[in-house]
Amino acid sequence: MTKNNTTISSLKTDYHFDNFFNISADFICIAGFDGFFKRINPAVSQLLGFTEEELYARPISSFVYAADLQITLETREQVYKNKPLLNFENRYLTKSGEIVWLSWTSMPVPSEKLVYAIAKNITHKKRIEEERNLLIANLTQINKELTVLSHKTSHDLKSPINNMLSVFSLIDVSKINDPETLELVEILKLTSENLKQTLNDSIDQLLENESINIQIEEINLNESLHEVLTSINSLVRDSKAVINTDFSAFENVTFNKAYIKSIFLNLLTNSIKYTKPNQAPVITIYSRKTNA
Repeated sequence: MTKNNTTISSLKTDYHFDNFFNISADFICIAGFDGFFKRINPAVSQLLGFTEEELYARPISSFVYAADLQITLETREQVYKNKPLLNFENRYLTKSGEIVWLSWTSMPVPSEKLVYAIAKNITHKKRIEEERNLLIANLTQINKELTVLSHKTSHDLKSPINNMLSVFSLIDVSKINDPETLELVEILKLTSENLKQTLNDSIDQLLENESINIQIEEINLNESLHEVLTSINSLVRDSKAVINTDFSAFENVTFNKAYIKSIFLNLLTNSIKYTKPNQAPVITIYSRKTNA
């Protein structure tokens, strides 16, 4: 009876696994250390557009986008050395030639010479990021062009106005006997002076807007770095990064806090992202005085 119960339980487990494997929308596969697929779920074929026979017959690397092939092969070698792979992003080519972005999590089983992996299609996310970056670049360029146009327009208008004011200064109003003419000259002079002041105010405002309008304060480097490390704790832990700090030269700076945290964040995430596949990143952050 116990044996029968165990068999039934095993069958149920296999059924649940197969059911999950087959209905998952994510890319699930089992790959061998020889570089070929051993088992794939339907989502793989649906996403890449190849038949299961085509996917099993060719090396996995043949489906990888050429620009990502080298880093993919290097990363795979680390997986074969029993190093789990987390959040690795690369591109694959579909049968129709379309590029798709995948984010991988892979767990090796050296005793079986197999890698169990799951990948999420992040193509849409990457396209949104690309569109956002393109939009920001376009807006930045438009803003620069508008600023240049504003400066040019203000400069072009200042010259004739200054000339007008110079002409008014040369007019001898004592020789003008007609009261209406005197009043008209005075109105034109006053209007020109007001227009000049308006242009000057506009130019001052443009210069002020171009300057970095940020809040400057005294910032503790250790505290700011700690806040950033807390926000990416899982990334640092998973990458096994070693982070060394030395702020003995100076611990505080007068700067914008958001900017300094952004600098730390970019430094850390890029160091982890672009580290060599065969070693944990060692990141050193220190303060140093130059020309002090």
